[in-house]
Amino acid sequence: MELNVLRLKPNQDRRLRAGHLWVYSNEVDTAATPLKGLAPGEQVVVQNARGRFLGYAYVNPNSLICARLMSRQPDHPIDTPLLVHRLKVALALRARYFAQPYYRLVFGEADGLPGLVVDRYGDHLVAQIGTAGMEALRDEIVAALEKVLQPVSILWRNDSGVRELEGLDRYVEVAAGEVPDQLELVEGGCRFRVPASTGQKTGWFFDQAFNRDLLMPRVKGLRVLDVCSYVGAWGVRAAAAGAREVLCVDASASALEQVEANAALNDVGDRVRTLRGDAFDSLRELKARGERFDVIVLDPPAFIKRRKDMKQGVMAYRRLNEAALALTAREGLLVTASCSFHMDRDQLLRTVQQAARHGDRHLQLLQSGQQGPDHPVHPAIPETAYLKAFYLRVLPTL
Repeated sequence: MELNVLRLKPNQDRRLRAGHLWVYSNEVDTAATPLKGLAPGEQVVVQNARGRFLGYAYVNPNSLICARLMSRQPDHPIDTPLLVHRLKVALALRARYFAQPYYRLVFGEADGLPGLVVDRYGDHLVAQIGTAGMEALRDEIVAALEKVLQPVSILWRNDSGVRELEGLDRYVEVAAGEVPDQLELVEGGCRFRVPASTGQKTGWFFDQAFNRDLLMPRVKGLRVLDVCSYVGAWGVRAAAAGAREVLCVDASASALEQVEANAALNDVGDRVRTLRGDAFDSLRELKARGERFDVIVLDPPAFIKRRKDMKQGVMAYRRLNEAALALTAREGLLVTASCSFHMDRDQLLRTVQQAARHGDRHLQLLQSGQQGPDHPVHPAIPETAYLKAFYLRVLPTL
């Protein structure tokens, strides 16, 4: 089948030649190739202004990012063999870093599969599509996953709000096999269960696994507060690592029920308690009680989802860290994280420092973390480097 051509304006191919995968609508020569005449999800040949082949992409004329490149080789169009190859390359990376099959198998652009996320829970896969181009390849994706991994089941968790930006409906649907109500995984020697169809995003936040590994040797005998705990990844692991007492705080009753179930699953139910409530309200409540904690973990959702949210989001991060610092015991440890891409590492650290000065505290940065190797960073696409984590010693002011 002959593909339509998407031709760029003069000098608008520089980012693609530098390794980027996105084409913005204002970079397209719409006189030579009318963008609005292309269907969402349609595959095209991308050319520079002189007609030179740049690669194969899929398009969405209704999106600011109107095309995403998937292949730069003329002999390798976008098809099932290409998907199989990309999956094998992605699997080889995870096999080097993970002894057990629990990780993010596909991380979108960084794995050469823009718009696709796949998480692996042993023999079960949970996949999420965020673009019209990948939606058009749904059947091919399932076929490629079955060929490479032979999973027992595949679940589509296509219920993310980002789909609306691409004109796509939200849905949760079984793609293959029989999906259990709860998925199991192992992390740091602990067993966890998460709801398959109703959990946050794809069920588990694998991106923080290596950051959790950094904390666990430092919690034995200590009192730990896990804020925005979800199903207890930080808190339950801390209890299993020897923490004297753990309090998990989350706004979701169902998430806290899962915390308790996961604590029992790891025989630490007697040392894990839960508190339901908004993070800010709960921290104020704990302060009013005179509570103090040796270790506090702040792993909130993204407060800055768009650039225009920056001012309000930065203030939210500052307020949350101020409230946590007020609960930190003398020479305590604050682990604070942000998954907001628009807030870079330096700004997050400045924001936490401002929170410390407001509370008359002194901080020492001991370690910093980022997303794990199953969330590789594409050097040409800064948006793929989104997660920051700091491990800070909290002292009285100098």
